Amino acid sequence: MKSPIKKLVKTLNKDEGYYEGWKANIAMSFYDSYNNAMKGKKYLNKKDIHKIANEAADNFLKLLCKNKKGQ
Repeated sequence: MKSPIKKLVKTLNKDEGYYEGWKANIAMSFYDSYNNAMKGKKYLNKKDIHKIANEAADNFLKLLCKNKKGQ
């Protein structure tokens, strides 16, 4: 059986639309986390950006791992 990660990478390399879909989902995860962090702030420092990036990655992985029953 092929590794699911290898299969994913192969598909991402072969299918430009699929690649763009993944890229858009990752970008929106960061965008949403950034907008949430900016509420009440005018500027962000490096610590803020690091926190935003980690929250965005976590949100993306939660969406990716969500099963059909909505968990």
